[in-house]
Amino acid sequence: MGDSSRIPAATRTVALLRELARSPRPVTATTVARALDLPRSTVYHLLAVLEREGLVVHLPEERRWGLGVGAFEIGSAYLRHDGLSRLAGHLLRDLATTTGATTHLGVLDGRDTLYLLKEQPARGAALVTEVGVRLPAHLTASGRSLLAAASRAQVTALYPDAAAFGDRTGRGPRTRAALRRVLDEEAARGWSHEDGEVTAGVWSVAAVARDHTGRAVASIGASHRASDARPGDATHLAEDVVATADRLTGRLGGPTT
Repeated sequence: MGDSSRIPAATRTVALLRELARSPRPVTATTVARALDLPRSTVYHLLAVLEREGLVVHLPEERRWGLGVGAFEIGSAYLRHDGLSRLAGHLLRDLATTTGATTHLGVLDGRDTLYLLKEQPARGAALVTEVGVRLPAHLTASGRSLLAAASRAQVTALYPDAAAFGDRTGRGPRTRAALRRVLDEEAARGWSHEDGEVTAGVWSVAAVARDHTGRAVASIGASHRASDARPGDATHLAEDVVATADRLTGRLGGPTT
């Protein structure tokens, strides 16, 4: 065991959070202690403090730990800085021009989809997704694409019970089990789709962009009026949306397909 007593507490805390972020699933405190070469007592103390602040979540049945809602909030605050919007701005305009869809850049902020950018063609669908608007993430294609890329522990922390599920048009998942089924399907497909769950008569598709660590940090979304839709339109639009999200991933230094 190294001389961990000389490591500042802040350094240990950051290292612990990064270790949880690197793991694809929740881990035990013993695993964290081994990875960081820290005493288990120190790790348990740090985890207890971080749990009180909402930065980590404890899964008692599994005796494991994962990132909590607070970690999402901090990450989302970073993403609201101008850099991400500048990187995505031209891409959204190009997507709107080539597809005729209303396009938007969204991030996950707690249980909300927060919209940072919007590009609307002259004849694009009228939407409530203005810049700065928040909508329930489980109802939006943008939010679900990000939730589908999150760990099960993170989704559980965000949606602990039925009261967490808001409603707009009477459509969309209303329980964690129903949401899980949708997220699993959309994760396997590589993009998300909602139809009338946010605004009646409007459907949307979305895909995630990833940063240099491979983490899903934002979503590229596109929307059309249902009255203008033809069979296969969602799949065709999704191909353009995924390609645009991949371009943003490349600009963020992330892994591209």
